[in-house]
Amino acid sequence: MKEFTDFYGRKVTFTEALLDGTHHVLAIPKLNREYLFTRHKVRGVEFPGGKMEAGETLEEAVKRELFEETGASVERLKFAGTYTVHAEKPFNKAVFYIEVADLTFKCEYMETHGPEMFGSVEAIPKEERSVLLEDACIRHMYELTRTDEFFE
Repeated sequence: MKEFTDFYGRKVTFTEALLDGTHHVLAIPKLNREYLFTRHKVRGVEFPGGKMEAGETLEEAVKRELFEETGASVERLKFAGTYTVHAEKPFNKAVFYIEVADLTFKCEYMETHGPEMFGSVEAIPKEERSVLLEDACIRHMYELTRTDEFFE
């Protein structure tokens, strides 16, 4: 288990195991060697994610969230681990690495302004990045995807 501190000063941990009580998902998607982000209407550019809906599996939730926020469909996905924020009310996010099959243009993107492609987090202007992209744990998970072999 790795331990980090987030932008609010809270303890955050990452484990490669799936933890009970995980109801949130985070996608780190790539399409043609670039990262697929979404532009949240308030926070700025970030990786897609959200909460499970009743009756969904984590895999179904991450696929739905990815499509709702970016219009992307999944070619392959790989469970990476669980990201836990040790807040007053702790919560877990299942993190998935995703290879995107394709993008579909949508007239409406849930809670976002739709997809944005960048070769790296560093290519996103700092003032446009969500605070989530400054989170040390999310940055750690992102760094693990920097090679083409992250699905192996």
